[in-house]
Order: sequence, then structure tokens, then C-alpha cells
Amino acid sequence: MLYFSKIRIFLIIIFSTIIFYFSLSNFLKFDDNFFKKKINLGLDLQGGSYLLLEVDNDPLIIQKLQAKLIDIKKTAKTNNILLKKLELNNNIISFDLDDNSVETFNKIFDGDDSEINPYYPKFKSHELEINIISNKVNLTYSNYGLILLKNSSLDQAIEIVRRRVDELGTNEPNIVKRGNDRILVELPGLDEPSRIKNLLGKTANLSFQFISNKNEESFGVEKLEYDNDSEKKALVSKRVIVSGNNLLDAKPSMNNQTNETVVVFSLDRVGAKKFARATKNGIGRQLAIILDNKIISAPTISEAIVGGNGQITGNFNFQTATDLALLLRSGALPAPLNIIEERSVGPDLGKDSIKAGIISLVIGFILVIIFMIIKYRTFGLIANITLIINLFLLTGILTIFGATLTLPGIAGIILTVGMAVDANVLIFERIKEEIKNEKNKLIAFDSGYTKSRTTILDANITTLIAAIILFFMGSGPVKGFSITLAIGILTTLFSVYFIARLFTALYVVRNKDKEKLI
Repeated sequence: MLYFSKIRIFLIIIFSTIIFYFSLSNFLKFDDNFFKKKINLGLDLQGGSYLLLEVDNDPLIIQKLQAKLIDIKKTAKTNNILLKKLELNNNIISFDLDDNSVETFNKIFDGDDSEINPYYPKFKSHELEINIISNKVNLTYSNYGLILLKNSSLDQAIEIVRRRVDELGTNEPNIVKRGNDRILVELPGLDEPSRIKNLLGKTANLSFQFISNKNEESFGVEKLEYDNDSEKKALVSKRVIVSGNNLLDAKPSMNNQTNETVVVFSLDRVGAKKFARATKNGIGRQLAIILDNKIISAPTISEAIVGGNGQITGNFNFQTATDLALLLRSGALPAPLNIIEERSVGPDLGKDSIKAGIISLVIGFILVIIFMIIKYRTFGLIANITLIINLFLLTGILTIFGATLTLPGIAGIILTVGMAVDANVLIFERIKEEIKNEKNKLIAFDSGYTKSRTTILDANITTLIAAIILFFMGSGPVKGFSITLAIGILTTLFSVYFIARLFTALYVVRNKDKEKLI
């Protein structure tokens, strides 16, 4: 029967009131930190910056192949394989073998259980392709080896980019993959992207290496330029004392003695031991602090640093020191990122989009209200009130989850209006059919809600499944549409079967003696 217990009515009112409060926080100001939430506007509504980044994997491929060179030397020495003319050119590792070593080499490098050249059963391919002609061996990355390398670098780059953007406090950024080697970064509300472009463009590979005592480049020594003076260069030992991988934390600070802005860092246990040993044995030598193959500073070691803490100096102001600390905290990119497309979306576009969306929503809403009142009179009014409540519920839940509203999201809200009305129409038409066969109006109304439930649930569940598929398979605006649509389906079912049914029950019970209710 059309019966609601007091507890049920109380719970409906409490739940609706809480969601209403969150919804109203988008339109009114509350001095309440707990409820201080609003729906965030997306790039197409709020304006902001759009960056398309491309991962340059060439340096990473060279780096990985150089590491393979060392592994090949160790493996050859362990297995008594004689290698000649071992070199790396144009991403090809080449060397010569003697006749007695060819078979041993094949077993080690071409076996399914090879450690130095992993085999991928899924792709039926090794990481490296082997080509042997007259005892001359050429090793190159296989197609699947390159795919796995690029996928790994892209995933890692996305994570690092997300950390750097989050550190800046950018509101609701959208960071997603685009193809095999590109990253899309949307930054709503950011009108000046120069700082973030500078941060995203730096690989941030940090290392500590000693300045060499030699006068010219030789094996194990390289010439690097200073970051603040490209004409000034120094010979640096290639041996890395400590790398950025050993960094635990970094933050800007002030040196009270020199009144300079510095970056204070702390190392993990392994890095602290290495740093202490190197500074103890290198008193009087210059220790170069290198970022992306440029020397930031090269202080002279006056005493051993054993606490695992230190500072980086380099004529910083507070902004540059903050940015450097941010880069070091977020970690180094696996490969350089190049900005291949950049756009700034003005807020005027957002205002026009919001205005157009609101106008379409209002027009559709008014037409629906007029139709429902003409068609179902009092029950049409109940459906319209429920529809308004449904919109507030939808807005409130989006606010709770901190969702980002985009233009497709507004389309999802408009679609929700249509679906909510559709459920009420199905119920009312079913009630009309029940009244023809049932004299008791209470039973007829209750049967109308009960017998139409299966049809309404089937229609909404299939739409919900489509929204879930769109969410997981789509990206960007498609996800915004699917989220709004999915939440709209849930609020529609709640408003129809709890709120609208409650109003209907109250009205029917009080007017059950009327000749024609609907």
C-alpha cells in the first residue's frame, strides 16, 4: 500500500536536507569549513591552459642500451666469451665474437630464460633482436621491446607530471594519455602557464659528482657547463656519488649566515652513507651539484657531512628555490618532455557555454513542466517538484565528490531531466490502467508504482551500464558526461520512488474520495 513509516519519512528528509545543503553551497556562501565545497568548472567552462606534451624517448633508449653494454661485458666475462670492438652507434650495440663463443652467446642471449635479454611469452619476442653475420653481432631493440619501454616511460612521466602539477595547487587538473607517447594536460583557471611549462620541461635528473683535477676530457671525465653561465665550464668525474633517487625531501630555506636563499635536502639511509663517505674522503675538493647535465653550484668540501642533510646554493630567489625543491621532491622524468601544442582558453568561452547550457536547460525544463501539468494536473505538479528536487540532489552529490563540470556534463544534466520525467510518465500511465480495473484508488496507485518498477529499472540500469562503459573507455569530456549521467540515474530513481511516491501517497490518502484523481 501507499504507506511510509515515520522513520522512513525522517530518513528521506534528513538525507535530502544534507544533499540540499551541499548543493546550495554552490550558490550561497557558508562560514562552514566542513561544507566548504563547490563544483569545479572544467576547462571549457572556466577557461585555462591546454598543453600537449610529447615524451622524447631517444635519450632513454640510449641510456638503456648503455646500461646493456655494461651488462653484456659482465655476462661475457662470467661465461668466458671473448668480445671484440664492443660499441654503441645509432642505437645498435655491435661487437665481434670468435667461432667458439657463438653457440654459448646464443644460449645466453636467445634462450627463453635469458636474464640479460628477457623473453616475453605474450608477444613471443625478446627485448633485443639479435642479428649475427660472420661472427659480427648487432643488438637492437625489438618492436615489442620498444613498445614496453615507451609505455613504461609514458606511465612514469604521467605520474611525475601529476605530482608536479599537484604541488602547484592547480585546481582539478586533467592529465591523461594521448596515443603512445603524448600527455594531455588541462589546467582550468590557469591563465599564465609559463611557470608550469618551465617545470614540466625539466627532466630534473639530480646528481652529486666531484670536479676533476684533470685539465682535459678523458675516459671517465666529461665537460659540463654552469647553469647560470653557459660560457663557464668544468671537467666533472662521471662517477655519481649520490643521485636524486636517494633524495627524501627538499624545500626552500634561508641561510642565516650568508642571507641567501638555498634548497635544503635530506637523503635516505643509503644516500646518507654514500654522501658521508664521499665528503669525508674528499675534504678540500669541489663537489658539483648537477641538474640535467648543468652545474648548479660546486662548493668546496670543508668537513664531512654525516647527517644525510645538506643544502644547494646557486643565486636562487625564493621562487626559483621553491621550483627546484618541487622538481626534486616530485622525482626525475624518465625522458625529456617537449611541448608540441599549447592553447589558452579564455573565460569568455566558458561564460558563453554556461549561458547556452543554462538557457537550454531552462527552456527544456519549462516545456516539461507545462506538458506535465496539462497532462496530469496535480500529479504533473508533483512530478515537477520532484524534478526540481532531483536537480538539487544531483548538484549536491557532484559537489560532495568535488566533480568537475564540463559542457558535456551539462548535457548529462539535461538528459537526466528527460529521464526523470520519463519515469513519472510510465508510472502515471500505469496507474491509469490500474484504475480502470480496480475500484480502490489506494490499491490502484500502489499497483501502478509496483508494476512499473521493472520497466523503469530495466531502462535505467541499461543506461547506467552504458554510462559506466563510457567512463572506463572514454576520456576527458566523455568521462564528465558519463559521471553526470550515472549520478543523474541514481538520483532519478531515488526521487521517483521515495520523494515523488511520498508526495503522491500524501495526496491520494487525503483525496481518495474524489471521482477523478488522475
